[in-house]
Amino acid sequence: MLRKMFRGLAFGIGAATLIGLSLLPASAASGGAAGAVYALTNSPAGNAVVVYQRGADGSLTPDGLFATGGLGTGSSLGSQGGVIVSDDHQLLFAVNAGDNTISSFRIRPDGLELADTASSGGTMPTSVAFFRGLLYVLNAGVPNNVSGFAVGRDGSLTLIAGSERSLSGADTGPAEVGFSDDGKAVIVAEKATNRIDVYVVGADGLLSGPTVFPSAGPTPFGFAVDKRNTLLVSEAGAGGGASSYRIGANGSLTPVSSMVMTGQRAACWAAVTKNGRYGYVTNAGTGNISGFAIAQDGSASLLNADGVTAATGGNPQDMALSLDSSYLYARVPVTGVIAIFRIRSDGSLDSLPSLTATPSGLVGLASY
Repeated sequence: MLRKMFRGLAFGIGAATLIGLSLLPASAASGGAAGAVYALTNSPAGNAVVVYQRGADGSLTPDGLFATGGLGTGSSLGSQGGVIVSDDHQLLFAVNAGDNTISSFRIRPDGLELADTASSGGTMPTSVAFFRGLLYVLNAGVPNNVSGFAVGRDGSLTLIAGSERSLSGADTGPAEVGFSDDGKAVIVAEKATNRIDVYVVGADGLLSGPTVFPSAGPTPFGFAVDKRNTLLVSEAGAGGGASSYRIGANGSLTPVSSMVMTGQRAACWAAVTKNGRYGYVTNAGTGNISGFAIAQDGSASLLNADGVTAATGGNPQDMALSLDSSYLYARVPVTGVIAIFRIRSDGSLDSLPSLTATPSGLVGLASY
């Protein structure tokens, strides 16, 4: 029955009341926006999604604040994927690590509409992943686990009975959960154990596994998957860098390029362009971004010999790409900006005017 639910989901836009507090008039959201960028306030007094309208030139304009119905922690989540947008940009999902819940929103032309808030199936949810009606949540509290939800047409969240699965240990410092490109596998990166967990997704949405693989480099953190099921994983350990892998249909994980060192520090967040040709990691310790060329066989090589593709200053953290991968966004908390870059056809990054004066304490970043 769940298989039919997953295959039959088609997320439409209805006419319901907007939930949230607007920073700008709602009419601003429909004024020729090419897309949007989202972050979380993560406030313990009440978590909310901050919305920025994305212009056709990549620029960002504050466009609203929408309550999740849950609570934040007030501190860094140490994760990637705390807020995500569905591939058809109809739904948004967010974690509420302060009260062990997750929230879903319908994306409207004039903002966000809260659809549901539900228990995460564990403690301290820090990352979510979505594929065709199936949502998996990474719960970073001890003991660590992942839990699965069926997502309805209206954005409703229903915990799938028996979907909870442990990680490789009770306290692994997990950083992200994500799906393979074909949706046949769920991946979790474990910072504290230097391991990567891979689960196989069944027709009923339940997971088998995990099969546990050693990370090719130290402290696997964020990751991104391309259309050929190449997995690019940032490595926050000494030296900084990334490794690439191929995800097999049976849940296998095969290293392709191991420990491509950038010479930078604290490579924590990762992104891959839609065409799968380029990947990027933010180096929080050196205030810059490293770019990688990704070949069809999954091998990765530095775009720049010194590992610096673009400078952000400060401590760049979460990244997000526009829907067409024309623009790259990176949060820089210490300077209170979201750095904006145009992605050229050769993968190089052109710096554009940053969005300044963003609220302090933001976590996560998502875009379409």
